Amino acid sequence: MIDPVIFESLQTKIDEESVVIDELHEIVQTLARKGRTTQAILSRAHSTPAKDLKPVLDEAAQQILAQKEEVSRLSKVANQHPFYKFNNVWSRELQNLVYYIELCAWLGGLSEYKESAKSSFLTIDEVGKFLDVPVNLKDEDAFHLTIEEYLLALISMVEELSRLAVNSVTLGDYARPLEINSFIKDLFAGFQLLNLKNDILRKRSDGIKYSVKKVEDVVYDLTLRNLIPKA
Repeated sequence: MIDPVIFESLQTKIDEESVVIDELHEIVQTLARKGRTTQAILSRAHSTPAKDLKPVLDEAAQQILAQKEEVSRLSKVANQHPFYKFNNVWSRELQNLVYYIELCAWLGGLSEYKESAKSSFLTIDEVGKFLDVPVNLKDEDAFHLTIEEYLLALISMVEELSRLAVNSVTLGDYARPLEINSFIKDLFAGFQLLNLKNDILRKRSDGIKYSVKKVEDVVYDLTLRNLIPKA
């Protein structure tokens, strides 16, 4: 006869794990709620001329800093448990936050967190420093930002910038599509240097070429209409 104590012990472990997941979910839900606010603020870039963007970016930066506080809470709880057992709980929202950080930075916000004033976006190390979390840990089982999460965030930024290129023309800003075109082409070239093993990341990165083509079409149309600003 099987000793029922075996299953009672298993149930205890299941209950303990459920408590951990519930605690993580509570933090992640708060992170997601604040993230939706950040996204709504940043979406105003599509209807705001570049010269009037500063108040929008300042507001977005405040929301990003509020999300940073949630990441600090998340890190403290997550560090008490095996990273890869639970990181699927927060990975999507962490990717979203990095995307908001990168988009805000590219648009001209969060400039004090860039190591170079000439840089148009934050490196993975700069993002980790900003969030006060390690990046790409290999020999330590602790909360960190993975390379995959960072790259997926960059891809989301490229997709959003391709939309912005179209909407900038609607606003009468013919310079921004050129800036976006140059940036995402450089980023695409960088991605082509990577030998990606992650299936999701590989599929998403393949889609960058469609964003590049979308912006190229915008620039081509501006060229035909003689609307390209003179250097």
